[in-house]
Amino acid sequence: MKEQIISALGAVPVRDLSRAEWITVGMALKEEGFPCSVWDEWSRDDIRYHPGECGKKWASFRGSSNPVKGGTIVQMAKDRGWQPSDARNTAMGWNDEIEYDGVPAAVPEPEITPAEELAKYIRTLFKPGDHVGYVTQDVYWDDEDQKWAPKRGAYDQTAKELLDSLEKHPDDLGMTVGDWKPEVGAWIRFNPLDGKGVKQENVTAFRYALVESDTLSVEEQDELYRNLELPVAALVYSGGKSLHAVVHIDAANQAEYRKRVAYLYDFLDKHGCTVDRQNSNPNRMSRMPGVDRNGKHQKLIAVNIGRKNWDDWVVFAEDEEDDLPPLESLSDYKDNPPELPEELISGILRRGHKMLVSGSSKAGKSFLLMELCIGLAEGKTWLGFPCRKSRVLYVNLEIDPASCINRFLKIYEALGWPEDHIADIELWNLRGHAIPMDKLVPKLIRRTKDRNLDAIVIDPIYKVITGDENKASDMGYFCNQFDRVARETGCSVIYCHHHSKGAQGAKRAMDRASGSGVFARDPDAQLDMIYLEMTDDVKNNVRDGNATPWRMESSLREFPNIQPVNFWFQYPLHVLDTTGELEKLSPEGSPGGNLAKSSKFTTPNQRRTEISNAFDACSISPPVTVKAMAEYMEKSTHCIYDRLKELSDEYWVKGGVVGRKSDGGKTE
Repeated sequence: MKEQIISALGAVPVRDLSRAEWITVGMALKEEGFPCSVWDEWSRDDIRYHPGECGKKWASFRGSSNPVKGGTIVQMAKDRGWQPSDARNTAMGWNDEIEYDGVPAAVPEPEITPAEELAKYIRTLFKPGDHVGYVTQDVYWDDEDQKWAPKRGAYDQTAKELLDSLEKHPDDLGMTVGDWKPEVGAWIRFNPLDGKGVKQENVTAFRYALVESDTLSVEEQDELYRNLELPVAALVYSGGKSLHAVVHIDAANQAEYRKRVAYLYDFLDKHGCTVDRQNSNPNRMSRMPGVDRNGKHQKLIAVNIGRKNWDDWVVFAEDEEDDLPPLESLSDYKDNPPELPEELISGILRRGHKMLVSGSSKAGKSFLLMELCIGLAEGKTWLGFPCRKSRVLYVNLEIDPASCINRFLKIYEALGWPEDHIADIELWNLRGHAIPMDKLVPKLIRRTKDRNLDAIVIDPIYKVITGDENKASDMGYFCNQFDRVARETGCSVIYCHHHSKGAQGAKRAMDRASGSGVFARDPDAQLDMIYLEMTDDVKNNVRDGNATPWRMESSLREFPNIQPVNFWFQYPLHVLDTTGELEKLSPEGSPGGNLAKSSKFTTPNQRRTEISNAFDACSISPPVTVKAMAEYMEKSTHCIYDRLKELSDEYWVKGGVVGRKSDGGKTE
C-alpha cells in the first residue's frame, strides 16, 4: 500500500494544489506512517516552498477520530489520470478495506436507527437538564423564497426527556418529536434554551455555531472541515446541498459568541469556504439527524471530530494564519550572504529601514526634515552626510499647506542649490485630516503604490499616535505600523517626535524622546537634537543674534554611532559649526551646562571682574542700578544681588542703587 501511495504522490503536482490540499497530503502521509521528509521533498517542487515549513506543520498534525488517509492521495492522482501499475491484474482481497475520505453525494441509508441517530446527537450536544428546541410540524410555505420554512416549534422538553422517549420508542422517531412532512424534513436548535421561548434571550449557553456552505460540494465541505480541524461537535448531512457542522464556540456570553463566530466565518472565507452568515445567531437551527427529506436522509455523519474545543482550535487557526517567515539555517547563506540595502544617508540609514529624529521645541525639526528631503532629492549632503539621489514623500501633519510649501522654497533659496530635482519631492498635506496611524497606513500604502519612492517622511508622529504614549504594548503596536509601511512600500520611513518635559541634558540621547522607551529602541537609527548652553564668549561671537546652538547625537543599529554634530539653527537652515566653538558647550540641563550658567561654579576673581566691568560700563549714565547691571550682564537681578552680597567689602546697595565703597559711598 505504501508503494502505491508514493507512486500516486508522484503523479500529483504540488504546484497545482491549494494550501488546504497541500495540508491534506501532509496529514495523509503522517497518518500512513511516512516521515516528514517525504512530504518536504515532494513540496520542494513549488515556488511557494519555504525551508522548515513542512516540519512546523507536521508537528501540528495531532491525529483525529476521522483521519485523512492515503486513499485521498490515491484519489487525487486518479483524478489526474494516474492508475496503479497493477490495477488491471490485481483483484481485491477479502480483508482489503474500501476507504473513502468524504461524504458521497448519494448518502447511503443509515447504519443505525433514526432514533439512535438523534439520541447520539442529543447526548453529544446537550446536558440532561438542557431544554432542546426543534421543529417538525410547525412549518409554513415561504412565498418569497419558494420553500418550506420552520416556525417556533417545540422548546419545553429537556434532553433527558427526549432521550427517555427515544429509548422507549426506538422504532418510531415520530412518537418523540412528532411527524414531519417528508418533503420538508425537520430542524433542531443546537444551543440549549430556557424552556420559555426560542428567541436569543432564551438561549442559556453559547456553546455552538452552525457552519453551512452551498458554494462547495458536499465532498469538498467534508474535506475542508476536516483539513481545517474545525472543532465539530456534530456533522450532519442536510439531505440537500450541504453539510451542517455544529462547531464548538464555548463563549461565556453573547458578546463573546458574536466575536468568535465572526472570527470563525472570516477564517473559513479566507480558506475558500463561503459560509451562510445568517446562521450566526445562537438560537439558529440546524437539520435534525434521523429524518428523511425529499427521499434523502438527514444523516449524522460524525461527532467530535477535529480539535476538542474552541481554544484548542484557535491555536491551530492562528498557526494556519501565521504569515511569519520560516526558520532558516545560517549555513544556507555562508557562501552567498544576502545583499544589504543601499544607504540613503551615508553611515546612518539604509533603504527600507526606519529613522527617528527627536528634539526639543524651537529646534526647527520640521526645517531639518525638509532639508533632508531636499538633500535626498538632489543627491547632495545633509548636515555633512552624503545622501543618495532619491524620491521622497513628505507627509505634513502639522503645518498649514501654504506655509509648508513656502518653507521648502525658502530652504532651497537659502541653500543656493538649483532646483534640478524638486519634482522628486512629493507632499501630502494632512493638517486637519490626521487620523490614527493604523487607519492612515493602508491609505498611505495605497497612495504611494507605483510612485517609485525611496523614503517617506512623517512629521510629526504625535498627530497620529494610536494608544497610550507611555504604554509599551500600545507603542509596540504603533511602531509596527512603520514596519508595515517599510515592508509594503520598500521605502525608508523617517519620522519626528518631541522630547519629554524637563531638562534632557543629563539623559542619554536615546532616552530623551517623550513616552515609552519603545520609541528609542524600535527605529534602526535615532538622531537626537539638544540645545546647548551658550557661554558669554560664544554669545559675543555670534553673528546672528537669533541663531541657536544645537548638537545631534545618534543611536544606530546598522552603523557605528556618529561623532556628535554641532550646528546653528539660523532660520531657515541648520548650519554646521566650522569653528569648533560649539564643541566646548554642554547640553541644556547637563552638569556641564549648569556649570556654565551658574555663578557658583565660576572663580571669585571671575565674578569680581564681571561685576567690576558691569559697574564701569553702567557708570557712563549714573546712578548705577542693579537693574542696569543685570541687563548688561544678561543675568537676573537676583543673581546681581547675590554677586554684590558676595563682594560686600567692595560694593554697597541701597534702594537698587549700587556704589563702590572705595569712593566714599559715591559713584565714580
